Amino acid sequence: MASLKSSYTKTALLDLSAKITERLEETELFRHASCIALYHAIAGEVQTAALIEKWYREKKLLLPLIKGNDLQLLLYAGKESLKTGAFGILEPKEDCTAVPESEIDLIIVPGVAFDRQRNRLGRGKGFYDRLLSTLDVPKIGICYDFQLKDRIPVEPFDRKMDLVITEKEIV
Repeated sequence: MASLKSSYTKTALLDLSAKITERLEETELFRHASCIALYHAIAGEVQTAALIEKWYREKKLLLPLIKGNDLQLLLYAGKESLKTGAFGILEPKEDCTAVPESEIDLIIVPGVAFDRQRNRLGRGKGFYDRLLSTLDVPKIGICYDFQLKDRIPVEPFDRKMDLVITEKEIV
C-alpha cells in the first residue's frame, strides 16, 4: 500500500480525497447524523481536514485523542482546539469536551486497506479495533480505490464496516 500511495502526488491524493468526501456527504448515514466521530488524517490517508472545517459548525464532530492504548473521542471546536499528538497526528487538546458515546450517530474510519466484504485492515496497534468494539453505530470506512481489495486478512475481533467509500464506488 505504501508504494502504491507513493506513486501519487500529494495534489492527486487531495483531489481523490475530495471526491471520496463528496460521496460520503451524499450518503443517508452522513446526512442524518448529528454527531459524527471521524479522524484527522496523516499523510497517505484520505484527507479529512476540509470536511471537518466544512461541517463542524453544523454537526458535532468528534476526533480521537490517543490515551494509552485507547482512543478518547473529543469534540472538535476549531483549529485552535488541536495539538500535534502521537505519531504526528493532529488531535484534540485534553481540555476539549467529551461527548457520551450514546450521542454518536456515525463513525468514519481510516484503514490501510478494505475489502469487498467491508473488512478493514488497520495499522496493527488495535486502536480502532478497541474503539469499534464499544460503539454500536454505523461505521463507514473511507479509502482510495487502490486500497480496496477483493479480500484482506481478517481476525476474529475485526469489525465490518457498514459502507466502504472510495472515489469510484460505495461498497
